[in-house]
Amino acid sequence: MKKVTINDLLKWKQEGRKFASVTAYDASFAKLFEEAEIPVLLVGDSLGMVLQGKPDTLDVSIADMAYHTRSVRAGNTSALLMADMPFMTYATPEQACTNAAELMKAGANMVKLEGGAFLVDTVKMLTERAVPVCAHLGLTPQSVNIFGGYKVQGRDQDAAEQMVKDAILLQKAGAQLIVLECVPGDLASRITQAVDIPVIGIGAGNETDGQILVMHDMFGISANYMPRFSKNYLAQTGDMRSAAAAYKQEVEQSIFPGPEHTF
Repeated sequence: MKKVTINDLLKWKQEGRKFASVTAYDASFAKLFEEAEIPVLLVGDSLGMVLQGKPDTLDVSIADMAYHTRSVRAGNTSALLMADMPFMTYATPEQACTNAAELMKAGANMVKLEGGAFLVDTVKMLTERAVPVCAHLGLTPQSVNIFGGYKVQGRDQDAAEQMVKDAILLQKAGAQLIVLECVPGDLASRITQAVDIPVIGIGAGNETDGQILVMHDMFGISANYMPRFSKNYLAQTGDMRSAAAAYKQEVEQSIFPGPEHTF
């Protein structure tokens, strides 16, 4: 697989070519995903739950994220690599710059921030300083205590309108990618059409430009539960390499996610 850049993702959006992405946390799985030619990887703060066994993502540190970003980059030099900014590591634009620098030095091509319009100044400052940004809207797991749990977002009209506005504002501020998590499929479709940058969905229907899954969910080995929007490709194929290949193919062919995975 040739090295993937944000320009490739922009071109694919313009061409209507869907793409798969997945979380990764170490060199071995990063290599497996490179062999499967999955073009985008995310070192997610989900590692707090799937690797560290915590009930949420809030305890993950920048040091944790930098360590796992280095590990993933060592195993995969081709994929576009995003890294999450953990809880309260971007409370101010200045703090965001300091912490994002650690992740970029560790091998990330882009950092991901959870939140809407309040991040406009932060996104501007990061992108002006050569840090590409992915904005994360919808269910933002770092806000679990505000939401009162992991709940679908954007169901009512006001919330949906605000999410569309947030996406447009964040694109104008310089964000080059958007992740939508756990939002109704029709809202995700609307946001995907409203912005010029690629949109990756997770529990957001199949009309986004790309899809992402937590690798433990894709392999059916999550310790707690299987999200409704996920699919166990390991059970379907019998081995991890075939599972990764099947996931990529089904995303590209708009087979996954199906109606049963959509809110």
